[in-house]
Amino acid sequence: MLTACVVVDLDDTLFLERDYVISGLEAVGDYVAATHGYRGFGQIAKGLFDEGVRGTTFDQALSQMGITPTDDLLTELVAAYRTHAPSITLLPDAERLLTGMKGRYVGVVTDGPIESQRAKAIAVGAPSWADLIVYTAELGPGFGKPHPLGFSLHEVRAGLPGDQFTYVADNPTKDFAGPKARGWTTIRIRRPLSLHAARASGADVDFEFTSLDEVVRAEIHP
Repeated sequence: MLTACVVVDLDDTLFLERDYVISGLEAVGDYVAATHGYRGFGQIAKGLFDEGVRGTTFDQALSQMGITPTDDLLTELVAAYRTHAPSITLLPDAERLLTGMKGRYVGVVTDGPIESQRAKAIAVGAPSWADLIVYTAELGPGFGKPHPLGFSLHEVRAGLPGDQFTYVADNPTKDFAGPKARGWTTIRIRRPLSLHAARASGADVDFEFTSLDEVVRAEIHP
């Protein structure tokens, strides 16, 4: 199942994205208290997130606190969120998978704001175990997943064609079309607590599991 080269996503593949979000909201709460003297932002924002609020969490949290969410203040809080040092670690099954990958080419392709994705990669030790980390935000507009450029860079780095690569990720709406078009094997990890767990896999997903341990077991007992 796993090929000579294995490339992984970060969010909801190696750690739960919700853990990163909660870490960020707590950090912004500390920032608001320290710089503006308002306490309680973190708890309110986490409550909104748990209720399913997306995209307007900061606006609504500030409004509930009686603070006008001006553009300048929101920009300030978004910067605090993206640049915070996240309290995340590799999930146990991710650590076991990466331990088992020793001797293989291992890489990363990840979407998202460069500040936050770098912080996530550092938090899970990716610079020490990845041969190459591709941050699609560095490639320019239009080159985020599912664009195949980020995947082709791994082929160049390893000096191998697409049929020697496996991509392990979680989001069926964007993660798999790019690598599948280049002949990669695709594995979706559909963690029960992941943000995209309710979305069905498409034809560009070769295998679907709920845990990376299932990938390891399938490798040992195909």
